[in-house]
Amino acid sequence: MADTFRVEKDSMGEMRVPADAYYGAQTARAVENFPISSLRFNRRFIAAMGLIKWACAQVNLKLGLLDAKKAQLIQQAAQDVIDGKLDSQFVVDIFQTGSGTSTNMNTNEVIASRANEIASGNRGGKEPIHPNDHVNMEQSSNDVIPTAMHISAAVAIKESLAPALEHLACTLRQKADVYDSVIKIGRTHLQDATPIRLGQELSGYAQQAKLGAVRCLKAIRALHELPLGGTAVGTGINSHPDFAKQAIAIIAEKTGVEFVEAMNHFEAQAAKDGIVEASGMVKTIAISLTKIANDIRWLASGPRCGIGEISIPSTQPGSSIMPGKVNPVMSEMLLQTAAKVIGNDATVTWAAGMGSTFELNVMMPVMAFCLLESIELLSAAARVFADRCAAGLDANAERCAELVEQSLAMCTSLAPLVGYDKAGEIAKESFKTGKTVRQIATEKKLLSDADLKKALDPARMTKPQADVVGSGGG
Repeated sequence: MADTFRVEKDSMGEMRVPADAYYGAQTARAVENFPISSLRFNRRFIAAMGLIKWACAQVNLKLGLLDAKKAQLIQQAAQDVIDGKLDSQFVVDIFQTGSGTSTNMNTNEVIASRANEIASGNRGGKEPIHPNDHVNMEQSSNDVIPTAMHISAAVAIKESLAPALEHLACTLRQKADVYDSVIKIGRTHLQDATPIRLGQELSGYAQQAKLGAVRCLKAIRALHELPLGGTAVGTGINSHPDFAKQAIAIIAEKTGVEFVEAMNHFEAQAAKDGIVEASGMVKTIAISLTKIANDIRWLASGPRCGIGEISIPSTQPGSSIMPGKVNPVMSEMLLQTAAKVIGNDATVTWAAGMGSTFELNVMMPVMAFCLLESIELLSAAARVFADRCAAGLDANAERCAELVEQSLAMCTSLAPLVGYDKAGEIAKESFKTGKTVRQIATEKKLLSDADLKKALDPARMTKPQADVVGSGGG
């Protein structure tokens, strides 16, 4: 059956379509026109398209524009799309018509074909369900595609990215609690700074991940207005006044996201600022994860000739030539993921600016693809990093203590007691002689043994001190 064809027609004439395909002439024409890449819309986007068509059929039934039988057929077929049963039929390249018309018609044809198969046993055709007249009723590609962009991205953030970041934050928070008593050296400008507790440092990473989850909520908020109802140019031509509000209410109920009709349909279709804002939030999350991954790989560097203040799980051999070498591959994975997300955000930004001309953005497919890919990548990467790196992180307490004692920055706590200049002299002599700050200060007898011990207590340096007024600086 796969080697045979059937003939379908669109406004430009006849097209041969594989006999076992659910799509029709317009989809086949788009496949022929855009043999550009292997990239296709993902599961989230396809499900969003199915949900839109399901909701529209429900409203059109309620408005008396579709009879019960037609609405039932469309909804049954649309449910198959929502459930992923027809994903193989979404065959149009991402790099296509900028409005996504080819993908909207791909959806309309697949749903009509499947509905007709349910009704008659035969795929394809336009009876009893027509892809334009019935499946696409009261809609345009120009409002359906951006609506699917917002739905799919918001649902992906809600169901995948936010939970992954919460999981990472929880994992790091647990490690921060476990190692809160471990004192290590702080670092600013890649130079030794005053001591910090490992738990404090890890708590900063945990908070970054937690704030990433908060940014997810902001991104969803940026996407909550849906363009559905604007049809061709935002005027709502061929659309009932109550259509969009009712359809969007159904979509909101089914997704659990508080979607509403766009306040201004001309803005919603002519620009893609909400997508840019959401992508920017996702990029910010990628930057946060970059900081976390990079710091952890540096803190674990060595294991003997680097910083080595922490140990991370050994997940695989690290070298084809150096036996026993193990690399921080989970950090490297996360860094590469973040780099891809930053590139995707650049594409979204450029497409939104360059593609938004007069009443329509004409770079929507690539924007949708990049944003959804970024969400999907970060969701997976954050969760894997939490489970295969952060959860197995351990402190090397002896190494931490050794580096604290060797640090020249220990003299910082002496400055309020002996003066900045005298403390600076101690630091220089410590560096020159190789002796510790404690040893030099003891030799010079600048303070009593008790006062010196108190001043150079590393744990005391990791919190504010009511009895000391010092000078700041980086």
